[in-house]
Amino acid sequence: MRGKGLWAQLRRPPGGRDARIMLLAQGVDRTGSGVWAAASVLYFTYVCGMDAGRLGLLLGVGAVAGIVGSPLAGRAAERLPVRGLLIGCHLLRVATMGLLLVVDHFAALLLSVALTCLAERGAKTLEMLFATRVAGERRATYQALFRSVANGGYAVGTGFAAIGLAVGSATAYRALIVANALSYLLAAALIRRTAEPAGRGLVAEVPPPSAPAQEVAGGEPAAVPSPWRDRGYLLFVLLDLPMCLDDSVLNVGLPLWLIHHTDAPHAVVPAFLTLNTVMVVVLQLRVSAWAENPRGATTAVGWYGVLLLASCGLIALSTGGGPVAASLTLLAAAALVTLAELMRSVSSWELAVSLAPPRAKASYLGVAGMSQSVQKSVGPMLLTGAVMAAGPVGWLALGAASTGLAAVQRRASLRRLAALEATAGAVAGAPSSSAVG
Repeated sequence: MRGKGLWAQLRRPPGGRDARIMLLAQGVDRTGSGVWAAASVLYFTYVCGMDAGRLGLLLGVGAVAGIVGSPLAGRAAERLPVRGLLIGCHLLRVATMGLLLVVDHFAALLLSVALTCLAERGAKTLEMLFATRVAGERRATYQALFRSVANGGYAVGTGFAAIGLAVGSATAYRALIVANALSYLLAAALIRRTAEPAGRGLVAEVPPPSAPAQEVAGGEPAAVPSPWRDRGYLLFVLLDLPMCLDDSVLNVGLPLWLIHHTDAPHAVVPAFLTLNTVMVVVLQLRVSAWAENPRGATTAVGWYGVLLLASCGLIALSTGGGPVAASLTLLAAAALVTLAELMRSVSSWELAVSLAPPRAKASYLGVAGMSQSVQKSVGPMLLTGAVMAAGPVGWLALGAASTGLAAVQRRASLRRLAALEATAGAVAGAPSSSAVG
C-alpha cells in the first residue's frame, strides 16, 4: 500500500473487480445517505408536522432498530449468500423511502424509519463481511479506500441536499427522498454485478480440503461457537463502545459547545464537518498503513485514547478566549477528533475480524457491528446530559476515561490475540484424525 496514491488504489483495490464494483456501490449508497441525513429532520418537522417529542421518539426507535440490524445480518450471513442479503437490504430501503412519500400517519412513519435503520446497519455489516472475504489479508487497505469513498460520497450528498433545502418546498423535500431511494436502487444494481465471495457465498470461513476438520468426541464436527457466549469477544465489543465516541464529539459535542459555551461565530460549525471530510479522504490510506495487522491495530487503539484526550483538553480550554481564539482552538480539536476517528476506523475493523474465531466470523462481526449503533444512541445523551453539564471538567473527565479504556482495550486485545495464536499453533501441531491409531 505504501507509495501508492488514492486513485491508483481505487483502480486496483484489494479484491480486484468485485471490490472495485463494491466500492462504487458504497460510494453511491453514501451519497444518498448524505442527502437523507441533511434533509430528514427538516422533512419530518416541516413536511410531516412533527413536534420535538414525536421526532425524538422516531429517531430513538430508529436507533434501536439499527442496533438489532447488525447481529441479525451477521447471523443470516452464516446461512445465506452475503451478496443476496446485501441487495435485499438496499431494496428494503428503496421500499421504506417510497413509503415515506405516501403515508403521513405517525405509526407508519415509525415503521418506515425503523426498517430503514435496521436495513442500513445490516447493510454496513454485510459490506464488512463481503470485504473480509474479497480483500483477505489486505482488508485494512480496503477499509481505508471505503472510508475515503464514503466520506466523499457523503459530502456530495449533503451538498446536493443543500439545493433542495434552499428551495424549501414540500416538493423539493420529496425530490430529495426520491434521489435517496434511487441511490439505493443503483447500489443494488451494482452489487448484482459482483460474484459471490469464496465459500459458496457464506462468510463463515471454509477450511481448505487439506485441513483436518475440528472434531469432538464421537467424531462429530465441532459446533460453531456463539459470540454471545464468548466473554472475551463480548469484552472487546463492550470496550469498543467508548472507542466510537469521536462520532458524537464531532457531530454533537463540538457544535453545541461552540454555540452555548464560547464566543466563536456559529459559521464555524460547518467547518468541523468540512475539515473532517477532507482529512479522512487525504489521510485514511496513510493511517491504515499502521493497522495492516492485528498488532498494528492494537497500537492504533492506544493512540486513539491519547488523541481523544488531547481534543477534549482543547475543547475545555476554548471557553477562555475571544471569538478568534475559540474558533482556532475548536478547529484544532476537530482535527484531533478526526485523527482519533481515523485510528478507530481501522483498529475496530481489524480487531473485530482478527479476534473472531475463523469458523464463525459472520456472526461475530455482526455482534461487533453493534458498537457504533449503540454509541449513536447513547453517545449524544452522555455528552449533553453529563459531560457538557459538568463544563470543562466534564470534557477532561471524558478524555481521561477514554484514554484509560483504550489502554484496557489494547491489553485485552493483545491477550486474546496471544490466546488465539496459541490455539492455532496447537491445532496445526496436532495429528489429523486419519493419522491417529
